[in-house]
Amino acid sequence: MTGSDKAAAYREGLANFRKVLADQGWEVDDTRSEHQFECMSDWSLLHTWDEVAAWFLEWRAEPPMRVEDIPLKDVRGWSVDPMTGNIHHDSGEFFVVKGVRVFDTVTREVGAVGWDQPILEQVGLDGGLLGLLRQRIDGVPHYLIEAKAEPGNYEVVQMSPPLQATFSNLRRARQGKKPKFAEFVETPHDMGATVLYDQWLSEDGGRLHKKRNKGMLVEVPAGTVEAPDGFIWMSMHQIKRALLENAWVNPHIRGIIAHL
Repeated sequence: MTGSDKAAAYREGLANFRKVLADQGWEVDDTRSEHQFECMSDWSLLHTWDEVAAWFLEWRAEPPMRVEDIPLKDVRGWSVDPMTGNIHHDSGEFFVVKGVRVFDTVTREVGAVGWDQPILEQVGLDGGLLGLLRQRIDGVPHYLIEAKAEPGNYEVVQMSPPLQATFSNLRRARQGKKPKFAEFVETPHDMGATVLYDQWLSEDGGRLHKKRNKGMLVEVPAGTVEAPDGFIWMSMHQIKRALLENAWVNPHIRGIIAHL
């Protein structure tokens, strides 16, 4: 089947699927019904699953980052506050390592005795923006995915949203480059994009203090975004397929698509 034939089959199949839902009396909005349909089969017009897997494993085999464990006292740019003992970045941005005391914990494993622990607190509490971009190719939705290296990632590289940036990074607190695709998530309407999902998402409260990230699914106009090196357009079926692999997909993608 050619790409144009596959795209035509997608559009016809989606219309028929929505008709079946309507005939059965199901009230399903357009975004959710399309998500359900695109999960049923791999509609990608660009890459097979085997090609996506080979691309990802190549990035994992040669990640663009080396990570070395070092003593905490040797970490550059971070200092211990002599008054509080908290660890913070010299810029005052990013996060603070502080302590919390937990009590009245009768429902937890330790019983009512409680515990003390260090915890990471994002400066300003709200962490950053997580933006997943969707673009239609001949009418078929494709999602831009990055093979992103992070120092704490299992196997270093994981599939991530194309924008995954703290507000500190968006403000260029380290004097670095503006993150790629930030304009589509910070000011989507200025870019002619449509916001399909926009909500604050909770983070792991066992190690992160009151942190939230804003998750967004943004559809960009067809033909406006190309996948640079380290990025790939995937179908939703391929994303779901990647979830069956061992820690290929990071939690931010899972959080953004969970509402669909």
